[in-house]
Amino acid sequence: MTETETSQQTPAQAVTGMVDHTLELAATWLNWDGTLAHVDDRVYTPHKAIRRVADHLVDHLAEMEARLAGEETQPDHWHASMVTTEADLAPFTQADLDEARSRLGRLARIWANRLDALTAEQLDHSPGEGWTFRELALHLKGSTYYADSVGDLS
Repeated sequence: MTETETSQQTPAQAVTGMVDHTLELAATWLNWDGTLAHVDDRVYTPHKAIRRVADHLVDHLAEMEARLAGEETQPDHWHASMVTTEADLAPFTQADLDEARSRLGRLARIWANRLDALTAEQLDHSPGEGWTFRELALHLKGSTYYADSVGDLS
């Protein structure tokens, strides 16, 4: 995507595009042979990439909804990408891909629906402390990092 196309993206398109990219790569992970991807100072696997994308979407969705409701945001207690769990090391099967498509697809739609319902004022001058909601969406777009760390295994 060119810089012009990126700048013309709506916040909803930034999030849904990130999920689409993740799921495109995930479709190639059925070929994963168990080799760990070492990127920066972390280890990534197909399951870990899906977990991190989902956790990131949930975390910031909870933040946005709390701020819209005038509530304090809850601190997260994710272990994030510092930890590789036993479940992260499991083979990535067609059933796992189907689950990821359902989970991430639904989260992307929730985000898109919420972001599309906000006014430009709400997107750019969001209540509470932290990034604006437009900035949150652009931040989430960076979650492609997790999928890109595993890469295209076709």
